[in-house]
Amino acid sequence: MATTAKKPAVMGYLPNDVPPFGQMVLLGFQHVLTMFPATVLCAILMKFPVSTVLTITGLGTVVALLGSKFAMGKYIPLYYGSSFSYIAAVTAIMQAKGVEGPVAPPEVISVVTAGFIATGTINIIVGLIIRLSGGKEAIDKILPPIVTGPVACTIGIGLGAAALNMASGACCGVTDPVMQLKWWAAATVTLLAAFIFSVYLQGKGFIGMLPILLAAIFGYIVAIPLGLVDFSQFGKEALIRAPTITFPVFNDPLTATVIVGVGIMAIATIPESTAHLYQISLYVDHLAEEQGREKYGLARYIGLNLMLDGLNDLVNGLFGSTAGTNYGENNSLMVISRNYSGPSLLAAGVIAILLGFIGPLAEAVASIPTAVSGGLAIYLFGVIGMQGIALMMAEKVNLYDPKSLAIGAAILIIGIGGNIGFNGGFLPIPLLQGVFPYGWPAIATGAVVGIVLNLITMAWKPPMERAAVEH
Repeated sequence: MATTAKKPAVMGYLPNDVPPFGQMVLLGFQHVLTMFPATVLCAILMKFPVSTVLTITGLGTVVALLGSKFAMGKYIPLYYGSSFSYIAAVTAIMQAKGVEGPVAPPEVISVVTAGFIATGTINIIVGLIIRLSGGKEAIDKILPPIVTGPVACTIGIGLGAAALNMASGACCGVTDPVMQLKWWAAATVTLLAAFIFSVYLQGKGFIGMLPILLAAIFGYIVAIPLGLVDFSQFGKEALIRAPTITFPVFNDPLTATVIVGVGIMAIATIPESTAHLYQISLYVDHLAEEQGREKYGLARYIGLNLMLDGLNDLVNGLFGSTAGTNYGENNSLMVISRNYSGPSLLAAGVIAILLGFIGPLAEAVASIPTAVSGGLAIYLFGVIGMQGIALMMAEKVNLYDPKSLAIGAAILIIGIGGNIGFNGGFLPIPLLQGVFPYGWPAIATGAVVGIVLNLITMAWKPPMERAAVEH
C-alpha cells in the first residue's frame, strides 16, 4: 500500500499515502474547516463546551484511525464529529436537570455522557456480531444498498433546509432585506467559488485538492466588506487555555433514562456509518483503479468500522464530549479533492485537539461567517445525497422491482419529509414518549422502516422480482 515512486496520472492520495508535511497540514485544516460548523453547532445545541468537543472529537478521530491501521494495516479514512442524532435525547435530560445557561454544569454533563458510553457499546457489539457472521455479506442482508443508498440521500438532502437557512441568515434571525442580500451574496459567491475550484482546478496538481479550503478563504474575503466578519471577537480568548474534562457517572437517578433514551439513538448512526463506508470504499477503489494501484476494498470491513465508531463514542463519553459519527461532509470533501489519506485525517484530528487549547486559532475559525459556511453546506450536503445515488448505481440496485422501489421510497419520504417538515426533524408519533420526548427522529425512523421492510421480504419471499431494463 506504500506510495509508488512513479507519479500517477491522476493526482490524489489513497488511504495509506503520506503527503508531504506542508500538504498534510493544509489538507488536515481543510478537513477541520469542513467538520467545524456541524460539530460546533451540535456542542451548542446540546449545551456542551465547544472547546471540549473540538478537542475530544479530534482525539476520538485519531484513536479510530489508528485503530483501523493497527487492526488491518489500512486506514479507514473517516473523520468523526458530533452527531445531530442525539440532540433530542440530550435536550430532554438537560431540561429534566433544569439547565438554563448556554453550557451545562459538569455534573450534568457527567450524567449525559453515561448515555454516550451506551451508544459506543451498542456500536461495538453490532460491529463484532457483523465481523463474526460474515462481514459485508452479513450486513448486506440487513442493510442492503437499497437501504444504505436512500439513507445517504436522506442525510444529505434532508439537510438542505439547514444549508439554506445558513446561507440566508434565517438560522440567525436575520430579517432585514439588505442584510439578507448580503448573506445570500456571500453564500452564492462561496458556492460559485467551490464549484469553479472543484471543476476547473482538476489536474492542476496539489492546488486542485484544496477546493473547499480555497472557496472558504475566497468567501471569507468577500464577506469582510459586506460586514459579515465580526472582528470584535478576536483577542478575547487566552493564548493557551485548557478544555474542561468531565467523566461519566452511573449513580444518578436519571442514569437509566439516559442510557435508554440516548443509547437507543445509536440506531440512527449505524446505517449512516455503513452508508459512509460503502461510499468512501467505492471512491477509494475508483481512484486506485485510475492510478493503476491495488484496490483497498474497505467495504469488507463494515464490522470493524462500526466497532471503531463505537470506540470513538467511548472516547467522547469518557472525557465529556458529545457522541458522534463519521462525517458525510468530510466524505464529500475527500471525493471532491481526491484526498483519502489517513495521515491527513490524523493531522486534522491533531489540529482539532489544538483548537481546544489555542484561543486565537479557535477565534479565527469561529469568525468564519455563517453565510460562507452555508454556501459550502449547499455543495457538501448535496454531494452526500449524490453519493447515495452513486452507491445504488455502483451496486446495480434494480429500481424497476417493486420491493426496491417500496423500500427506497419509504426511507426517502419519511426521512426527508420528516426532517424538513417537522420542528427539529422529529415525527410527532405519540409512542415511547419517555424515550422520544420530542417525537421520533425522522432520519432514524426512515432507516428503521427501510430495514423492517427489507426483513419482511427476507422472511416472506416475493413471488417474483421484476427484471431491470437492459440498455
